[in-house]
Amino acid sequence: MTAVRAQVADSWVRSAAAGVEADRVEAPITLPADALRDHREAHPLAQVFPLLDDVLGRAARECDAIMAVSDASGQLLWVCGTPGVLRRAESIGFVEGSNWDERLAGTNAPGMALALDQSVNIIGAEHFRRSVQRWSCAATPIHDPTNGSLLGVLDITGGDQIVVPQTMAMVRAAARMAEAELARELLTRGTDPPVQSSSRLTAAVHALGRDEALLTVDDGRSHRRTIRLSRRHSEILLLLASAPRGLSGDELGVLLYEEDVTSSTLRAELNRLRSLLGDDLLASRPYRLAAEVTADWLAVEAHLAAGAVGAALRSYRGPLLPASTSPGVVRLRGSVEGQLRRALLASGEADLMSTWTRSAWGADDHEMWTAQLASLGSTSPLRPLVIGQIARLDHELGA
Repeated sequence: MTAVRAQVADSWVRSAAAGVEADRVEAPITLPADALRDHREAHPLAQVFPLLDDVLGRAARECDAIMAVSDASGQLLWVCGTPGVLRRAESIGFVEGSNWDERLAGTNAPGMALALDQSVNIIGAEHFRRSVQRWSCAATPIHDPTNGSLLGVLDITGGDQIVVPQTMAMVRAAARMAEAELARELLTRGTDPPVQSSSRLTAAVHALGRDEALLTVDDGRSHRRTIRLSRRHSEILLLLASAPRGLSGDELGVLLYEEDVTSSTLRAELNRLRSLLGDDLLASRPYRLAAEVTADWLAVEAHLAAGAVGAALRSYRGPLLPASTSPGVVRLRGSVEGQLRRALLASGEADLMSTWTRSAWGADDHEMWTAQLASLGSTSPLRPLVIGQIARLDHELGA
């Protein structure tokens, strides 16, 4: 028996944990025809679909394959090919409006490309559902050129004829071409006079799973810069981003330092940070960020507040500034992680819990493993794995 690639095996685990049945024939339809039309007309990739169809769609039709474009949730917005191959694809539900997120459709290239945010090829029997195993596919993500967010996935699906390295190279080249075209259109629009509302200063902070935060500042006039901050400056920025009304010097000092320090020490750090960020971004009396602030941990909290536990988990890249020992950061880190853990435990969804326990920060979470076991069906192929992990932790804890 041929060895299964680790990447594929992980996807099988995610598919099984989500309850996908290997014998299920078709992928589910999540966008009916009337909603599909409006959704794809409003989608950013609608701007570049004609280019993709001309460059890659034509090549797909010539080799009896299919070109597909999905959004960031796995919904197929465009599926292009010859009438004959499209009819064959209908038998597995590979049609416009269907959803190929691996948690709904099992292991497949578009779904894995979304889950991993990287290029993926799946060959024949590597598919989780048996009905798809006579097909092969190659997919790559397409990102927003302004902020790097995932817009969707570009895919080629066909038979044995596409299982060559040139297929992936062609798909990746077409995706990069689409991103370049999106960027070009943004630059073209940027030459127009800015409206009043677009000149507002914005700051985006990324600190989940990072010891040093990344800050992207946009002045609203097509000028963007990204700064990698030192650990101390990362802590200051995080504390100020979490206090929109600002902090006094005394409040910031208490949150920032484990021991008492002189006010001159804090002022020196803030002066260095101000010289890096500029007076227009870091204001004083009280100290605050004079910009519209977005942050990755705030996004997690917003998803949780809306009850979107899956979206919160996908946004969570790891503990907040994990190396920091600043009291305010430690407290905030524990709050974000605690809110997410409680939501996962209450969800009763084994696939979400599995995502947590497969992470570096959740691998030793005994309570989550136990809850995951209780959420699995009696015939789930994951039960032996989960039971083994609980036994490992019991042994390590001396239970």
